[in-house]
Amino acid sequence: MACLLFLVLAALSAPVFAVEIDGHLSPGEWAGARHVTDFRQTQPLTGKPSSLPTEAWILATPDGLAVAFRCEQPADVPRTRQRVQRDFKDQVDRVNLMVDFDGNGRTGYDFVVSSTGGINDAVVTNESNFNTDWDGNWQHAVSEDAAGWTVEILIPWYTAPMHIAQDGKRTLGIYLDRVTGSTGERDAWPVASFMRSRFLSDFNPVEVPTYSQSLLAITPYVSGLYDHVRGRSHVQEGADILWKPSGQFQLTAALNPDFGQVESDDLVVNFGATETYVSDKRPFFTENQGIFDFSLLDDNSQLVYTRRVGGPSDDGHGAADINAAVKLNGSVGSTSYGVLAADEDGEAGRFFGAARVTHDFGSQSLGMLLTRVDRPWLDRQATVLGVDHHWQPTPKLTIATNVVGSDILQSGTRTRDSGATLIADYEMGGGWRQQWLGMHFGDQLQINDFGYLPRNNFNYAHWEVRKRNTALPADSAYSSHDWHFRIDALDNDHGLRLRRQLRIRRTSELRDGATEDAQININSAGWDDLLTRGHGALFLPPSLDFFYERISPRHGDWAFKLDAEMLSGGLGGNRQIGYNIKFIPTYFISDAFSVYAGPYYEHIPDWLVWQHDNLIGRFDEHTLQLDAGFDWSIDDRQELRLKLQAIGLDARSRGGYRVDANGRAVASADDVGDFSVRNLGLQIRYRYELAPLSYLYVVYGRGGYAMDGYARTTGDVFSNSFALRDDEQLLVKLSYRFDI
Repeated sequence: MACLLFLVLAALSAPVFAVEIDGHLSPGEWAGARHVTDFRQTQPLTGKPSSLPTEAWILATPDGLAVAFRCEQPADVPRTRQRVQRDFKDQVDRVNLMVDFDGNGRTGYDFVVSSTGGINDAVVTNESNFNTDWDGNWQHAVSEDAAGWTVEILIPWYTAPMHIAQDGKRTLGIYLDRVTGSTGERDAWPVASFMRSRFLSDFNPVEVPTYSQSLLAITPYVSGLYDHVRGRSHVQEGADILWKPSGQFQLTAALNPDFGQVESDDLVVNFGATETYVSDKRPFFTENQGIFDFSLLDDNSQLVYTRRVGGPSDDGHGAADINAAVKLNGSVGSTSYGVLAADEDGEAGRFFGAARVTHDFGSQSLGMLLTRVDRPWLDRQATVLGVDHHWQPTPKLTIATNVVGSDILQSGTRTRDSGATLIADYEMGGGWRQQWLGMHFGDQLQINDFGYLPRNNFNYAHWEVRKRNTALPADSAYSSHDWHFRIDALDNDHGLRLRRQLRIRRTSELRDGATEDAQININSAGWDDLLTRGHGALFLPPSLDFFYERISPRHGDWAFKLDAEMLSGGLGGNRQIGYNIKFIPTYFISDAFSVYAGPYYEHIPDWLVWQHDNLIGRFDEHTLQLDAGFDWSIDDRQELRLKLQAIGLDARSRGGYRVDANGRAVASADDVGDFSVRNLGLQIRYRYELAPLSYLYVVYGRGGYAMDGYARTTGDVFSNSFALRDDEQLLVKLSYRFDI
């Protein structure tokens, strides 16, 4: 008995090593962790051993997945010490932890920590599509010494929905990398790259014990807005609710949600026939949203575009108010599901609903997404069904397909149509890669009640060959080139030839951490069937477009971004060349305070703008734009940001033209006059982090838009944009998250 008592007391008094997220590798703290030392270059993608020693430790704990990095960085390799804000894109020293909690290559989560403690997080879908709109609640800490720097990360198990574990074990997909800011080198384990057709699927399987955590988080908020122009104020309160009893069932709800604008969108002057895509930072729509990713494999096209919810009201009276929204995520066996519903207020209020299910079996996955939007103000009901399939028949071949159909009932009339996409990627080895893509979207397919599709009514195909070259001379300024050669064909669904194109593109990485992108598009003659909004297609001569971009990270006190483009088009084709150039330098007053300001200038000598029915205007267009602001990371919790954009556009008429029955532009006596456009957006935003995902915002915003029926010099139009004052608001918002 005495012996047994002694053993119990000894066990109780024995040291228990637990991971403490403090940025220091304490003795014994990472005992039992998987130790990773084989980091290899993936940027440039050579697979060679890393230039700088890097180690990592992976350990599953009851509190979450713990990962530590030790990054050696001798004195002759400059360190990037600038402080960065959340969701930064700066080229700085940093590490990435990416986790696929189901280990099936469908959805991953990216957790980034800079050497100065800045963080970024993102959801990864469709192998390599990163969406940084999501903000998660996870722990991190950084320390630095003369030999290098250390990062510790803890990701709670409730972070993401996940399938139920088998036999007390869970197989995660893990990817780790370390980026050296001064050179741009990325060293990773395993040797996976988002430059390949597969990324998520190449994560390293890591088996860990099964742990489960639950979470109930309530985030009440109160916001007050004062409109200086109209002299009125508005107070609103509500709450976001997260309930995650397990990885197999998670609920997100928003009661009287405030989707007020604390993140300013970039200004866009769009006279085209297609809608501009805008990302969504609203917390309700970013949490557990990966399951609803149903990409149509055409740029940003998708079946669930959450900016529709709470967007412009159907009665034209501003943005719609939302009563409530709810989202369910879960899984049963290898089947995952998600349900989303949102209800808007008032007679013009819409109802949005979406149901998603996916099933994994071996090297394949099959999914279905059903959306429904009721729009009583328009007497319209829109139902869309999509089925998608992903297949990896060999280690080098990836095939993705989807089929969508829409059923629209409006004012008693029903319209139905369908579309489909097929994409195949083949990694041939030796840096070579091929891609085949085919798309069909019927002329009556309508998904934009809830989704986003720039246009329907087309058939498209392309064949692309890529070649990656990393065997460059040691004295070359470049570390790698990635060449893309593409030919494509685009027709509308009635057989009208819209375009034939040859595209040549080179993306390059430089040894000083800069990136470079150059692309030329050579377009055949073809028809534009969108310009007149259904009043006849216009035949246009051949054209070309050359684009160049260079992004240089901080060197000393400066960083810069340069964009330049030369393009032809319009009725004259290649006889007149337009151009635009954008240069934005950033000056670092300190590691915590940076200022940027730069112009954008555009000249399009043959610019076509639709007037009405089959009348188009031909203009000589000039645009001057200023992008300016500053970012000040006051301390670990406070930041102050200024963002200013001002645009002045003047368009001198070159006459009006009617599009005849043969698609030719015929000079017209219709009066098509000069015009000018002014646009202004100014936001000053202060943010104080009270606790994780709990913030105090104080935001001042001012902006306006004006279109005048005359033209002046571009400089005059631009300078007059600063007098715009359609809106001037002060917003104060307080939200605090309670984890129960």
